Amino acid sequence: MITCHVRYVIDPYQLTEFEAYAKAWLGIVERLGGTHHGYFLPSEGASNIAYCLFSFPSLADYESYRHIALTDPESTALVAGLVEKKFIVSYERSFLRPLLP
Repeated sequence: MITCHVRYVIDPYQLTEFEAYAKAWLGIVERLGGTHHGYFLPSEGASNIAYCLFSFPSLADYESYRHIALTDPESTALVAGLVEKKFIVSYERSFLRPLLP
């Protein structure tokens, strides 16, 4: 299993837009073979940092998801909205392997 951890720097004045974007990606990741562990939005502390975690059975499965998402109508529409509204300032992606009980 491989887990992708994403750290977002977001525009805190567009949190509603980011939340709608995040909710849509929850379903897309699941539909394309992954397991989404959720988005974690600002609450206390920094108002412009958000995180998400999602997993795929293997790095090859993650790469397949990335390839399909490039042409998937729902994901391309979300990216187009992001580019237009600019509610994500930047992001960092890390890949982790879980150590489970």
